[in-house]
Amino acid sequence: MKKSIIESTNFDFDAVVVGSGISGGWAAKELTEKGLKVLVLERGKPLQHGSGYLGEHAPDWKLPYQGKRPRDLYAQEYKWSSKSGSMNEANRQFWNNDKDNPYADDEGKPFMWARADVVGGRSVLWGRQSYRFSAQDFRANADDGHGIPWPVDYEEIAPWYGYVEKFIGVNGRNEGLPQLPDGELQKPMPWHALEKTIESRLKKKAPDVTLTNARTAILTEDLPGRSACHYCGPCPRGCSTGSYFSSLSSTLPAAKATGNLTIRANSLVEKLEYDPETGKIAKVHVIDTVSGERQTYSARIFFLCASTVGSTQILMNSTSERFPNGLANSSGVLGHYMMDHTIGESGMGLFLDNMDSYFHGNRPTGLYIPRFRNVDGQDPDADFVRGYGFQTYTLRMDWSTGFNAKGFGASLKEDLRKPGPWIFVLSGFTECLPYEDNRMYLSSNKVDRFGIPQVAFDFEFKDNEYKLREDARKQADRLLKAAGAVVPVPAGRKNMSMPGESIHEMGTARMGDDPKQAVLNKYNQAHDVPNLFVTDGSFMTSASCVNPSLTYMAFTARACEYAVKQMAEGHI
Repeated sequence: MKKSIIESTNFDFDAVVVGSGISGGWAAKELTEKGLKVLVLERGKPLQHGSGYLGEHAPDWKLPYQGKRPRDLYAQEYKWSSKSGSMNEANRQFWNNDKDNPYADDEGKPFMWARADVVGGRSVLWGRQSYRFSAQDFRANADDGHGIPWPVDYEEIAPWYGYVEKFIGVNGRNEGLPQLPDGELQKPMPWHALEKTIESRLKKKAPDVTLTNARTAILTEDLPGRSACHYCGPCPRGCSTGSYFSSLSSTLPAAKATGNLTIRANSLVEKLEYDPETGKIAKVHVIDTVSGERQTYSARIFFLCASTVGSTQILMNSTSERFPNGLANSSGVLGHYMMDHTIGESGMGLFLDNMDSYFHGNRPTGLYIPRFRNVDGQDPDADFVRGYGFQTYTLRMDWSTGFNAKGFGASLKEDLRKPGPWIFVLSGFTECLPYEDNRMYLSSNKVDRFGIPQVAFDFEFKDNEYKLREDARKQADRLLKAAGAVVPVPAGRKNMSMPGESIHEMGTARMGDDPKQAVLNKYNQAHDVPNLFVTDGSFMTSASCVNPSLTYMAFTARACEYAVKQMAEGHI
């Protein structure tokens, strides 16, 4: 155990971290390992890694309602959480109760805000897709004029990507593509026979694309305290072997091992208290969600990691004479420039190849086709900027697809035992540009059960996002035909996801060099308040088309190193 490097005589803790999910866990790990006494505040309920995953391997007949969703309960209490396909009776305990913790979803424009309600946050529930932003992604705003320039480039962040990848364990295949930078990867997961067939055909008939492993934070090689995946299947129910990365299985135990960590669950952060004499945050105001008791804690530095919407809500509710429109908001951009990826099926194909091949186990990820549009400049046939990638899903039709077939007795049973054709699905993840009028705000007349103003949204996808989705639909059809699908089925022309559905909301407290245009500097430090850092999706200046969680983790680790140096040198 390291001794604290900061004298805490006048403070309750050296650092307060709000949120225990993907970025909060990393902040806890990095700060405690550097010797700071850290308090982690988590709105959700306590959850023990392993023993707390009550439905992990439970068969449906041992679950409430045989594992089925009780319609009335879900409609009344889980209006938004239940829209996620991974929520069910085996893991409902992990999810937010939208009736108890509502937001003003009838104001502005609709937005799906999916929340966890346990220690570990959404790191217990995420899809684990882990990709680096490319050099092109960091240059995009400056190159095409949408949004402000990033204050960092790929070369500056690359070492932090590698640092995070090695700790969390990302499996995949390096391809040497500039739009998909190589990483510190564990051995890739195996492919289905059909996928190898599709790969060989695409190399001949669609050489502009690369089919590769989805880079996924699931171990294929053991790490300390965590075992390689054994392909059991029920990932959304929790992973007691720690094979998939979560803060519960990885970063929080590392932080706890230092002896410098204190975690408080059921602790809702109401606001941060600004001290005009020092120009810093003095205290965090916390409400115990069980008892209703209110407390405050002081610290030298504060890390907001409560999710994009959660952290921005706290900043907006932390008003003062100096910051009447939200803490650290002299720029006026807090809450604006919100982004979210569009997702959804872009096409699927039926295949009759490799019918004599089957598989065993449940591979917990698919394959990936990295961005191939507008990579080397603007494609001449593209009426949009930026691009998209395809996440794939491969399945074999089985008895469940034919259980209503006509028949009786032994002959029907024999038919149902025979595997059917393969299905290969392409799901496009398209980039969303940063628009000033896409925003979140605090309702003027609605409060939650603790009197805190509820969040509301005014967000919509615009022309460029619709053009990206339409192009993804057309390209998916081209690729499925090139791959040899006997029945390619393109998605409908109106296949646009609901804002928030990808659960990749970001950008509401963006970073930038100019304090008049950004909330944070290049180290995730607030321009206006030197002891405040925000390292969840709030800081994002553009969205890329890849899943953003790896970027959150890399920037969090980097911000922690910077913050501790600033403290040691007396600047904070």
